[in-house]
Amino acid sequence: MIKNVLVELFLPFLGTSLGAGLVFFLKSGMDLLLQRALTGFAAGVMVAASIWSLLIPAMEQAADMGQWAFLPAVIGFWLGILFLLVLDKTIPHLHQSSNQTEGPHTRLRRTAMLVLAVTLHNIPEGMAVGVVLAGWMAGNEAITAAATLALSIGIAIQNFPEGAVIAIPLHGEGMRKGRAFLYGVLSGAAEPIAAVLTIWAAGLILPALPYLLSFAAGAMVYVVVEELIPESSAGNHSNVGTLFFAAGFTIMLALDVALG
Repeated sequence: MIKNVLVELFLPFLGTSLGAGLVFFLKSGMDLLLQRALTGFAAGVMVAASIWSLLIPAMEQAADMGQWAFLPAVIGFWLGILFLLVLDKTIPHLHQSSNQTEGPHTRLRRTAMLVLAVTLHNIPEGMAVGVVLAGWMAGNEAITAAATLALSIGIAIQNFPEGAVIAIPLHGEGMRKGRAFLYGVLSGAAEPIAAVLTIWAAGLILPALPYLLSFAAGAMVYVVVEELIPESSAGNHSNVGTLFFAAGFTIMLALDVALG
């Protein structure tokens, strides 16, 4: 079990690192159309994971509440939304497609602000992996080993473009490839940390697992709606972001159903 947990904890981090490694193979900065496609794909994976891997299991585990089985999912979802809203307002960061910083005023460099932006939305992804692993480790019948693996693989797949989206543009702005790669890797380090902390917290309050599952879902949906979808459609009109959102959504759906 320990080996499986470690593998699934670090798979998403590996996905980010491999994506950041693309900076060594591309000679110039990232094309805007490609950036839209990758961002849309990541958004699709996150939405599908929020539904099939988190919200539906949360309601299944609250089935003994009868017609009120939706309540833990609704409460946890809103807590996740509000949690990310607070982080969004208290952590200084800068999105790749914007020149306007968010959060409190700071003298941090643009590079650090970009990395903080990616780190910010890696936190709920790590929480999602952690809470599902916690449920499986506790022997919860609604969460299988295959389901935890499906979620970890899905997050790793969508982290691949995220690593590329942070490292390649940094190189395009003049940063050396090795340093841009390092920043891309560091942006994904928040995920295993958040996952471990969530496993620890879930172990203390295991009866709250349905709330924690939906909490992670709400946090991920906040990131999708507030950041990824606007970035995938920024600039001149294009359908590429929408099409890749659909691709990411269906791939994650298939993974969850086939492996779960």
